[in-house]
Formats: sequence, C-alpha cells, structure tokens
Amino acid sequence: MNFDNWDEIRTAYQVARVGTVSGAAEVLGVHHATVIRHVDALEERLGTKLFQRHPRGYTPTEAGLQLLAVGQATEDQFSQLAARIAGAGEEVSGELIITSLPTLTGIVLPALAQLMIDHPGLRLRYLTDQRVFRLEYGEAHVAIRAGGRPTEPDNVVQPLGVNRVALYASEDYLKRMGRPASIDDLAGHRFVGAENRESRAPFFRWLAANQPADSVVFMANDPESQAAAVRDGMGLGFLPVIEARRDPRVIEVIAPIPEWESSLWLVTHVDLHRTPKVQAVLKALKTVAASCGALDAPQG
Repeated sequence: MNFDNWDEIRTAYQVARVGTVSGAAEVLGVHHATVIRHVDALEERLGTKLFQRHPRGYTPTEAGLQLLAVGQATEDQFSQLAARIAGAGEEVSGELIITSLPTLTGIVLPALAQLMIDHPGLRLRYLTDQRVFRLEYGEAHVAIRAGGRPTEPDNVVQPLGVNRVALYASEDYLKRMGRPASIDDLAGHRFVGAENRESRAPFFRWLAANQPADSVVFMANDPESQAAAVRDGMGLGFLPVIEARRDPRVIEVIAPIPEWESSLWLVTHVDLHRTPKVQAVLKALKTVAASCGALDAPQG
C-alpha cells in the first residue's frame, strides 16, 4: 500500500517511541491535535488500531510494535547517512566518536589529547564498552578492537599493534601470600578473574586451562572492577602493561608471555575512512602506539 503522506508514519512512530501524544508533539514540534489527526488517519488507511488509548498515554498494539521496529530501523539508516554527510567535510572539525575496550584508555586518551590540541574545532566522544559498536549505522567513526581480525563487510581494518598483558599483584597481597618465583610457581595463589567463565580473552583462557577453578576467588564483569580488586590485594590479576606499568599501586609478578597477547585493530567504515577527521584520529592513534614501549608494533 502506498502512502501519500509520510508525516503520518513519522508521527505514529514517535507516539510509539515516546508513549504519549504530548511527548510526540514536542519531539516533532507540532500541536498535539496534529499528532492525533495523523495517528487517526494512518489507522484508517491501514484498517487496524496501532495503539490502545488510556489516561496515561498510548500503548502500541502488535501492529504498533511492528511500526516501531520499522521506524527504528529507518531512523538508524538516517543516522548512518547523517554520519557520512557530517564526515564528508574537508575541515577536521565537528563531532568525532571513538570506541574501544575500557582497558585501552592508555593508548586512546594521549592520542585524543594531542588531536584536540591540533584541531580545536573537534568535539570528541570516547565510548568504552564490551559490545561491538556498529560503524555501518554511524555509532562510531573509529573503533579499536582486540582479538582476531574483524571481518564485517564494508569496514577498513588496519593493524595497530599487539596488546601485552602481565600478571600483577598489590604489595599487600605479596606480603601475605608471597611472590611467585616464576609462572610455574603459582600453586596456592589466589586470582582475580572474569565473571564470564567463557571469556574469549587469551589470558583468561590460559587461567582456566592452567589453574584450579577454585583459585579464582574474585570475579567481576568489567575490567575496572578487576583492576581495582588487584590493587586492593584480593588476588593476582591480569592487567594491560600499558596501564599497569604507570600505576605504582601494582607490582608486575609475571612478565608478559605471547599466549596472553591479543592483536589490536583500527576499524573504520569504508564510506568515512578517507575523510580528513577520520584520517587525523587514525594518525594520532598510530603515533601513540608506535611511541609506546608497552605496545608491540604490528607484524608485517
């Protein structure tokens, strides 16, 4: 069925998203009577009710939920388009979104600090999360990812380096439990681990394969809590060398080994890769990585 007035669909989507006529009217910048008229007209066209009306607002019916899903997908596509247009300018300015795992701030923040000095017109957003941000929907301009080489279509992938990880402890822990002489001297020690026992991190896979399960006495679902537990003497824990070697509260107990390493990748969307501001942040990140003694240069 063809629609002559897309405003009706857009209005109904906002009602479904916000849940009230007044809220949708505010988002759209129209009178609430216009919102009601658009919704009524669209329901008449479709021959079905999109909402259940009640004193607190509008609740989507099953048909309304389908409209909400389609509207969200459409909004995501427009966000993608807007991100591409915004990145197409020749000036290194405007919003720039960078994402990485939380443990990589030691690489990212020095690069972003220099980038802001070099290009004061930039407004930076740095997002750290375990989830993979969708570059194709404009969720980020540049992503730093760890592990196997990313394979999403339409992305440009470049090696950044190898993230080195060592085993650390606090001074209090070593006074209580003693300092292991080597990697083969870890019997009886206590460890800080991940809440997810199926973690893909190579050092946690090594821990699961080489130490008893009951030796992991503290588990957390985010790297910040794991690092805090190590600093507080709760056990031995794995920390990125780039962060830990600048932290006087932890002591390196076992030096990095290749089995604990993970490759780091710079990922950009093909449509934005060559824009000046994306190239500027890539250059800044590569410069910091190359000058950082705790991060091995990429091979090949």
